[in-house]
Amino acid sequence: MKIPKKISQKDLKKIIEIIGVILLVIFIFLCFEIYIPVNAASHETIVYTAKKGMGDDEIARDLQKLGIIRSNLFFEFYVVASFQHSSLQAGRYNLSPRMSVYQIVKKLVQGNVIKETLVIPEGWDSRDIGKYLESKHVCTKDEFLKVASKDYSAEFDFLKDKPKDIGLDGYLFPDTYQASGVESCDDIVLSMLANFDKKVTPEIRSEIVKQNKSIFDIITMASMIEKEVKSLSDKKIVSGILWKRIAIGMPLQLDCTINYITDGNDPSVSIKNTKIDSPYNTYMYKGLPKGPISNPGIDSITAAIYPTKTNYLYWLSDGKTIFSQTLDQHNAAKAKYLK
Repeated sequence: MKIPKKISQKDLKKIIEIIGVILLVIFIFLCFEIYIPVNAASHETIVYTAKKGMGDDEIARDLQKLGIIRSNLFFEFYVVASFQHSSLQAGRYNLSPRMSVYQIVKKLVQGNVIKETLVIPEGWDSRDIGKYLESKHVCTKDEFLKVASKDYSAEFDFLKDKPKDIGLDGYLFPDTYQASGVESCDDIVLSMLANFDKKVTPEIRSEIVKQNKSIFDIITMASMIEKEVKSLSDKKIVSGILWKRIAIGMPLQLDCTINYITDGNDPSVSIKNTKIDSPYNTYMYKGLPKGPISNPGIDSITAAIYPTKTNYLYWLSDGKTIFSQTLDQHNAAKAKYLK
């Protein structure tokens, strides 16, 4: 049995140098893969969607196929080695071959997604919102309407007095929302309801209770006011007229409720349509309609709670609002302004 020779100081130094060179080469190679982009001169930008539930391995393979990174293995290595494998966020991103793996991972971790601005105007109903979201490729109109008919009363207390057979019209708060491109219809609806929850403050809710009304009643009233007039002062006067009509047993007789039934937008509905038998027909049935007919803004909600008391019983909108105390005065105003 041969006894191995003792490694000399010179040989040991040489081995260490070789290992050092190898490690240096590996380090340079890793830096090259992580910090040097595929094509620093590229002008190409690709919109990439990291879907919810995707792991770093799936994202890495996608990016390699798209030519944004050289190797999925080095992408995964860097993400794991930097302890960021559980921090990559879903969303739509602008990525390019001129970006390094380091830059791409940083963007995904920070959630620097493409923001889609969604503007929901006051007075839209769920059908309008559904059409709009479909045009923005967020979800289809049918998908949205299905979600907007679900019961969220377990998540939001303000929905507890809403009848179960009524959808979410009235509560989908009109505002500007930011979407990252991976939201579902459910996410959008939850954002709108959460916004309503924030805007309809405890003070507002306390006042509604003090008046022996329900949030549902107020939102139903506000949804009609929203469709009738624009300024807050006019809204408060119209609110006073509508609550007065209810108190004296007079039908509300609002064309906006007929348009809700027919999904129309006729400023002067036909006599035929006023005969449609529907719980939303305020020509046929007294009191509030079955439920809200639009999604009102905070001014209309405020007007429904704090109406202005006047001697008026009628109004006419023609750029400006003309109020009348009697039917004769109202007919005269129509003859004058609606030629």
